[in-house]
This record gives sequence, C-alpha cells and structure tokens, in this order.
Amino acid sequence: MTAPLTAEDRAILELEGPTVVGHTCKVITLGTGAITAAALQAAVSRRLAGAPRLTWRLSGPPTEPEWCVDPAFDVQEHISETRSPAELDSVALRAEVARLFEQHLDRRRPLWRMDLLGPLVGGGTALVWRLHHALADGTTAMRLARSVLWDIGPAQPAARTSPPVTHAADDVRRRHHLAGLIEREFLPSLRRSPFDLPIGPDRQIAFAQTSLSRLRTAARSLAGATVNDAVLAVLAGALRTWMLHRHGPIRRVRVKVPVSLQNESAPAGNHDSFFCVGLPLDVPEPVARLRAVRRETALRKSSHDAEEMAELLDKLGRASPRLRRWCSELQAAPRAFALTVSNVPGPRQDVSVLGAEVEAIHSIAEVGERHALRVAVVSVADRLCFGLCGDRGVIADLDVLAAAIDDEAVALVAAGGTGTGATRQGRAGGGR
Repeated sequence: MTAPLTAEDRAILELEGPTVVGHTCKVITLGTGAITAAALQAAVSRRLAGAPRLTWRLSGPPTEPEWCVDPAFDVQEHISETRSPAELDSVALRAEVARLFEQHLDRRRPLWRMDLLGPLVGGGTALVWRLHHALADGTTAMRLARSVLWDIGPAQPAARTSPPVTHAADDVRRRHHLAGLIEREFLPSLRRSPFDLPIGPDRQIAFAQTSLSRLRTAARSLAGATVNDAVLAVLAGALRTWMLHRHGPIRRVRVKVPVSLQNESAPAGNHDSFFCVGLPLDVPEPVARLRAVRRETALRKSSHDAEEMAELLDKLGRASPRLRRWCSELQAAPRAFALTVSNVPGPRQDVSVLGAEVEAIHSIAEVGERHALRVAVVSVADRLCFGLCGDRGVIADLDVLAAAIDDEAVALVAAGGTGTGATRQGRAGGGR
C-alpha cells in the first residue's frame, strides 16, 4: 500500500531542519500503576489494526514523497522507558521532555515514538509521545490515542469536528469576502513581535492547567464567548504579565489560530487552515480582554475566514504553484503573526492507560524560525491543559508565562462567579 502526501504534509516535511523538528509531542501524566515499556509495547501492538497509520513510513523520491507500510515495522523500536534513580519533580520532568523533543525522529521508520519517564514525585509515570505532524495533526493524534492508548471502556462520544463549509455564493459576495479576507489575514503587522528572533535547536517546556467546565461557564456568562475565546483571552493576559516582567512595551500581539477541516469520515492526511487574531495585551482588565477577543473571533467565524483561506490557497495552487508558494511565505513571515495557538479537544471523559489514570495531557508543538514561542492546548475530561514550547535562547523565563496563564484563568473564572478555576499541580506536571 502506498499513499501520496497531501500538499500540507509535504509543506510540514519541508519545514524540518537542523534547528526545527517536525513532530509534536503529547506529555501524558499517568497516575500510579505498573506501566512498563514491555506492557505498553504489547498493548499497542494488539491494537495496531485500528491505527494502521502508525506502521507507515516515508518512501519515494524527495520531490514526490509517499507513505508506505513499513515491512520491517517493530513496535519495540518505537516504545522505550527511562527510569531515573530519583523521583522527577516538575523541573526535571520538563527538562527531560525538552531533551526528547529536540531529537529528530528517524525517517527510515514510522515517524512516532513513545518514551516512559519516571518515577514522578508522588508516584506515577509520564508517557512522552512524539508524533510527526506530517503523519498526524492534533485531531488525528487524538483519534490514534483512542485507537491504541486509552483503555477500552464504554464508547465515548467522538470529539465534535466541523466539515469544511461550502458556499454557493454569487460573485459579488465572493469578491466582498475576498477583500475582507486579504485585509484580515494577509496585511502584516507594523510592529515586530517579541518572538521575532533567530532560533536555535534548544527548547524550554512549561505546562499550565485549568478547569474546562468553569472556564467555559465563565466565558459564556461574561461575554457569550467560547472556550477558544477564553484560551486566547487568558493567553493575552499572561503575555501582558510576561511583557511587564521583561519591562517590554505593552501592545497587541497577532496570533495564528489553526482550524482543522477534517471530519471523522475523511481522516487521511493533514487538512487544516487558520485565521489570525490580534490579542489585546494593551487592555488591562480580564473581562474586557475576553470581550475584545470575542469580537474578533466572531468576525473571523461569521466570515468563514479559515474555510475561505483553504479554498483560496487551493485555487492558487492549481492555477500557479509559484503564486501559492509566495502567499504561503507571506503568511509565515514574523510580521504576519507572532505565535501560533492551537486548541484540540481530547477525551471528554476520564481515560486510563494500562489501568493508570490519565491525570493530564499536555501537547507540545514546535516553534518556527523567527516565531520563538508556540502554545498548544488540549483537554481531557474537565481539565484544560496548556503546553508551552519556547526557544531557550530567546525565552529563558517560560515558567513566568506558564504561571501567569494559571493566574489569568483563576481571574477569569472568578470574574464569572464560578469559583476557583485553575488547578495548581503539586506533582511533576506543574508549570512552575
């Protein structure tokens, strides 16, 4: 079996280089339980038929890469464990995750790897799953986890995904939308972002966590906003605190928000788009920030910016690959956006791995050249987990930003009258 890579898959492969890895990483904090590499190898191997993508490796010429089944696939080459002589606290765990994350995956094999780290302070284990973004985006990664990792129990509702929106619009409406799209998504910022610096190969990792239900309730009651809006507002407040910590100028920061256009019936390959939003760091009050974010995202959604952008780039690619490449380079410029913020729904209920409860899932996504910070958010049951990745040479104080995310979530939840919302983790998954 062979399958061609999508245009998005190939673009992701081309981003990888000496200072940039191509994979994402799920840091899954597990409670107490007898988790060993051998047991995990056996469990994953038994369920690989439900996730054949994990046996695919790259083949074909570099100009026309394709996926093929690896005839020599051996699950033991993809799952291992490292047991430390002393318990890993939050600092040690994040250092180990960064060390693993910096290592490129072997392109001669299927592009994923699981490493068990532990023991953690207070017991438990961390499962660090690196998965190349060309092989699976965040939505697909959660499907794969459902297929091979989570203990099989009562069927869980699938995460809601929206199929691509199609528009039977007339030419006048299309031209109006296109003009607005170009103004919102292509016009660069006049100011340089604080993350617009050359990056190296070294990374720093940090985590934060809050209550999903309380944040959702607060966002809805305060501004008729969504969880995604609340995530962006919390990050805006945290970036404001981080800039004050650095004595930097407080001004708006433009962020890129990926949108998955996949659905359950068509899971092959990456099929993503995005829209951009200006985060109001210059607004000092949390609720006002949330309302400002809500106004911006509502405009992007009502105008179908993500879907329109995907359609536009697809048409450009068919008409002129060179023009599409120029547009892609323009979108990737540091003045187009400062950082990417993704939010992927995970399991809606509590899940476990080999009997050990999943306490948190923190997703780590790679930074880019002159985009030295990346934020990824994923949920599990009622826990909303933030994963932060920064270039160590540019951002040596990522823990300040993670702690500020905790504080901003608490402030927003309190403003909504829903009680204490952030969960300060007292074990190795904490952000401090």
